Amino acid sequence: MRLASYNVRYFGHGLKGLASTVRSKLRIAEALARLDPLPELVALQEVETRSLRADLVHRPKHADETQLDSFLELLSEAFHRRGLVMPYRAYYYPAHTYGVGSFRLYTTGLAILVNAQMLNVLGGNGEKPHDITWVASRRLKRVKQTRIAAHLHLEDQRQRRFHLFNTHLSLPSFWAREFWSQPQKMGHGANQLAEARAVAQFAEVTSKGEPYLLAGDFNTAPSTPVYEQLTRQEKLVGAQEVLKQIDLRQPDAFSTAGFMHLRMHLDHVFGRGVEFTELDDTRSFGDVQNRFSGLSDHVPIVAGFDV
Repeated sequence: MRLASYNVRYFGHGLKGLASTVRSKLRIAEALARLDPLPELVALQEVETRSLRADLVHRPKHADETQLDSFLELLSEAFHRRGLVMPYRAYYYPAHTYGVGSFRLYTTGLAILVNAQMLNVLGGNGEKPHDITWVASRRLKRVKQTRIAAHLHLEDQRQRRFHLFNTHLSLPSFWAREFWSQPQKMGHGANQLAEARAVAQFAEVTSKGEPYLLAGDFNTAPSTPVYEQLTRQEKLVGAQEVLKQIDLRQPDAFSTAGFMHLRMHLDHVFGRGVEFTELDDTRSFGDVQNRFSGLSDHVPIVAGFDV
């Protein structure tokens, strides 16, 4: 099977993240539909529901249409142009809302697309995603963006059961003294380490000994305390590490995200009880041969795996 993990920047990269556009959704839909073989699972980060940012430019067709609904319609059209039926069923996980009263300036959340032709969904936590947010004090709770772990329990055609967890960790807290005292930031924050422990513990308890994948935007580079916590302490296997796409002695050699001239490795796919088999469609940020180049400020990790 295959899993794609992708931070889509609210489908607003064309306007530098200020607002979602139909062009951004369409280009990402086309790129996903052209993956061959198709991923059975797609874990998306930074997906909205309804808000000013989500609806200002690409207006919804009806009152209940969400950002994910409009993207799925464009994805279906992308498959139709290839003479195929869109195989994915979508699951959304709301995280945070910025606004006053009923007014929503913007929202945050995660999504998982499941190839319903290949996998059965046995359960999940879409109605109440698991909160992994760490804050230094209760006073900051109201302003701190909620971070969550999304979960699906799955079964393949051979009746093998496994789990997928999707997450998006916080940036290192600039309130912390060590943020300003150390040169390396991403993956060194105490708040990030606490959230990494929380999501790993949630995955371990929820999976009940069955195999599982943990994917997402971890805002952390390889060879950092957060990465070491997940791999060495929690005993998860990193797809890029085990398939030797990255060398931990050179953590800056492969990038999955970029800002202006800055390049960072922030996205990862981990597993327990699974064997990673290939990363054929995983290319670094800025690689001219990457079909996802210029579609977001991240590029996806596409990993083959066997349960």
